[in-house]
Amino acid sequence: MKGKIYFASGAALTLAIGSTGMAYAQSSVTIYGVIDVPVEYVNHQAQIAPVINPVTGAVTRQPGGNKFSLETAGGMSGSRWGIRGVEDLGTGLKALFVLESGFGADTGQVSRAGTMFGRQAYVGLQSNRLGEITLGRQNTSMYETLGNFMPAKFAPLFEPSVALLGGTASGGGLDNAVKYTAVAGPLTAKAHYSFGAGLSRFGLTPVAGQGAGETPGHAKDNTAYGAGLMYLGAGLGLAATYDQWNPAFTPGSTGTSKKLALAASYELGRTKWMAGYRWGQNKDATGRALVRDDFWWAGVNFSATPAVTLTLGYYYDDRKTLKTNSAQPDVNPVNPWQLNFIADYALSKRTDIYLTVGYARNSGLNLDSPAIGFANGAFLGEGANSQTGIAAGIRHKF
Repeated sequence: MKGKIYFASGAALTLAIGSTGMAYAQSSVTIYGVIDVPVEYVNHQAQIAPVINPVTGAVTRQPGGNKFSLETAGGMSGSRWGIRGVEDLGTGLKALFVLESGFGADTGQVSRAGTMFGRQAYVGLQSNRLGEITLGRQNTSMYETLGNFMPAKFAPLFEPSVALLGGTASGGGLDNAVKYTAVAGPLTAKAHYSFGAGLSRFGLTPVAGQGAGETPGHAKDNTAYGAGLMYLGAGLGLAATYDQWNPAFTPGSTGTSKKLALAASYELGRTKWMAGYRWGQNKDATGRALVRDDFWWAGVNFSATPAVTLTLGYYYDDRKTLKTNSAQPDVNPVNPWQLNFIADYALSKRTDIYLTVGYARNSGLNLDSPAIGFANGAFLGEGANSQTGIAAGIRHKF
C-alpha cells in the first residue's frame, strides 16, 4: 500500500490512499479559516453591565467613557479555523463532516470557553436526489436562511445579530441538533431539531436549568426546532423562516422563545437592496410574556468598483413588552435603532481592508439591551442615550 499527504494552494489537505486489488472511495479534507482584526473606538462605553432591579425591572447604568481596543469578536467576520471533509461513497451519495472553532485573534483564546469546536461540529450524509442530513452542533435554519438578506451578512461590527436571531454571538449555534437541507434549483429548504439547545439562547438571561441539554424524564426541556425556505433567482430573493426554543427554568418547567422572519432582496445593476421583518415573543414557564418585539431592517450593498463595496444598513426594534420576570409591572420600553456604514476594499480574493461605523440610539451598539441580557458587551454608559463606534481592520481568508 502506498499513500501521500500534501498541502495545496488554499490550504487544502488531501489524503489519497490506493492499494492493488482494493478500491477506496475518493475523499478529501480541507483546512480553512478567517482571521479578522479591527482597531475600534467606542464612546459612552461602561466597563461592566447595567444592573437590573429584579422587582421593577429598572436599569441602573454604570459610568462610561471612551474605549480604544483591538476587537476580539472580529469586524466583518468572526475569526475562525476549521476542518471540512468529504468522502464520495458513489451513486450520488457523500459522507461529510465539519469541525469549526472560533477564536479571538487579538489574544488567541477560544471564543467559547471550554469548547474547542464551539462554532460547528457535525457529521452527515449528502445525496444528490434526497438532500443532506447532518448531526451535531450546527447553525440554526433561521441563521442560514437570513444570511443572504442582511446588509452586513451578520458582521460582528456592528450588525445586531443577537437582537435579531436571539441566538448566541457565534451565529445561533445549536448543540445536539439534527438538520435537513434540500436544494431544488433556486429553492433551498432547511429544518432542524435539537434535543438540548445549550446555554443562553434566544435572548433570555441564563437561569437554572438552561443549558442542561437532554434531561431524563423531561423530553421537552431545552429542545429547539425551526425551518427556513429561501428562493434566489434572477436577481430576486425571498425568505421565510421560523425558530423556537423551549428553555427549562427548572426540570420539567419550560418557557418558550419564538421567532418568525420574512425577508426579500433585489439586485439592480451594481446594487443589492434588502429588507426584512422579524416577529419575536419570549414567555416564562407559566405562559406570561417576558419579551415581545417587532424587529425591522433594511439595507443596500453598492459595488462602486470591482474592488470597493459600500454598505448601508438600518435596524429598528419596536418593543411591546420587556421584562426579566413576569412579576414586573408592564411598562412602555424605549425602541432602539441603529445605523451602520461599511466601506470595504479588496486587496485580493482572500484579503480585504475595511472601515465600519455604527450609531445606536436608546441602547448600546448592536442594540445591546435588557432584551438580549446585554449579551454583546456594548454597555451604554450612565447618562447617555446613544453610542457610536468606528473601526478599521484587515481580514484574511485561507
